Amino acid sequence: MTVLVLARDLDSQADRLVETLGERGVPVFRTDLAAFPRALDLNARLGEDGWDGVLATERREVRLSEIRAVWYRHPTHFEFPEGMSGPEWRHAAAEARCGLDGVLSSLDVLWVNYPSRESDALKPRQLHVARRCGLRVPDSLVTNRPAGVRDFARDIGGALASKTLAAALLVESGRLQMAYTRRIEPPELDDLTGVDTTAHLFQEFLTKAWEARVTVVGDRVFGAAIHAGSDAARVDFRADYGSLDYAIVEPPESVIAGMLRFLKAFGLSFGAFDFAVTPDGEWVMLECNPFGQYGWLEEALDLPITAALADLLMNGTPPS
Repeated sequence: MTVLVLARDLDSQADRLVETLGERGVPVFRTDLAAFPRALDLNARLGEDGWDGVLATERREVRLSEIRAVWYRHPTHFEFPEGMSGPEWRHAAAEARCGLDGVLSSLDVLWVNYPSRESDALKPRQLHVARRCGLRVPDSLVTNRPAGVRDFARDIGGALASKTLAAALLVESGRLQMAYTRRIEPPELDDLTGVDTTAHLFQEFLTKAWEARVTVVGDRVFGAAIHAGSDAARVDFRADYGSLDYAIVEPPESVIAGMLRFLKAFGLSFGAFDFAVTPDGEWVMLECNPFGQYGWLEEALDLPITAALADLLMNGTPPS
């Protein structure tokens, strides 16, 4: 039986997983959705037991009935031949999504993670579900109303954190830029120009002793403490990786139980959780990324996350 890996061509974590599965003798069919339809073919027919047929490239193919599990590792979008008009491109993209995605999503196998369940894990919903699962989350506001931000700040009585609700990577002037978390002091509330243009997320600014990235694979938990060594990293550790120190950490049992309930609520088998840990030791969940990065921590701390993913995919049992 084969593990289907849907990932970008340049992805070191996907490379490592494919290598690990290969060392265990597990067949892997790896492709990016961007390969369809120019370098990836689908030929599927509906039978009594569901869709069967083949996914094929010039070099190899896999029968759909041979797939035991799927690792959906943030693949890129479909690519079509040049020269198509805008309406033609949009039509082809919609047909590809409904056709290829529709057939693959019909496979009754383990997905890590099922793409529509990843899409359901929007940040406001995450915060709501996390609280219901017994996890502490920051006081939060989603708004496009400047007066609402000022009212929220008055209730909080201190600095706010401004965060993106969706992707933190932005393309501006042809260059990728990261939208980091910003600390907003009370005097800055006098000018909230731009808040009314779209939805924004504001939260209480937490005093952090350190942060944690906790990667959960099935029911296995890998905790990494992240200690910031600069002012920029203390606001958002992604702003200064060079200043960070790491250590293996075991989350409290109540936090582990809450994370497992959270993943079950969303139907996820993998999640990368971010926590702020306060000076009095309280763990506050900031968010969960269903396809979050873990490779740099795996290397820094020798955490067996890839091995755990391989175990999960080899077992191939859909979550109940």
